[in-house]
Amino acid sequence: MTPRFDHRLARQVLKHPVHWLPFGLGSGLSPVAPGTFGSLMAVVIVAAISPIEWLWFALGVGVLFLLGVWLCGVSARQLGVHDHGGIVLDEIVGMGLVLLFTPPGWGWWLAAFLAFRLFDVWKPWPIRDVDHSVSGGLGIMLDDVLAAVYAVIFIGLSERILIAI
Repeated sequence: MTPRFDHRLARQVLKHPVHWLPFGLGSGLSPVAPGTFGSLMAVVIVAAISPIEWLWFALGVGVLFLLGVWLCGVSARQLGVHDHGGIVLDEIVGMGLVLLFTPPGWGWWLAAFLAFRLFDVWKPWPIRDVDHSVSGGLGIMLDDVLAAVYAVIFIGLSERILIAI
């Protein structure tokens, strides 16, 4: 059975501005793999702002994280679902964090994207524990930040191995 677009949810999200950022400006409304579409949204945003200095980029990711803790918590409470699949600001922040430490080039960006999605879906320890034990907006945001840390470590190790070869 093909997943269907939820028009009622879309109306609710589009009607209330508090949902706009948590739903990734609409990317989280995808009926299939909304987290992947949120991560792709991050890649598009970072590509658009890539000339920005590293420090400003890092500051922007940090501010988005703090804003996400609040907005994702409010959005989840209004929807009545702790971590609704359509809430993708956590993926956007996580992917932004990974790209902050990823070498330039589309090959590296693709590897970073795949690594982040792998760790976000797989949720190795302690990500799964955090996902189940931390509630509210912080819980929504934190598991993706941890997945980003795993992806950054993976990309960093991959870069060192390729340099050594």
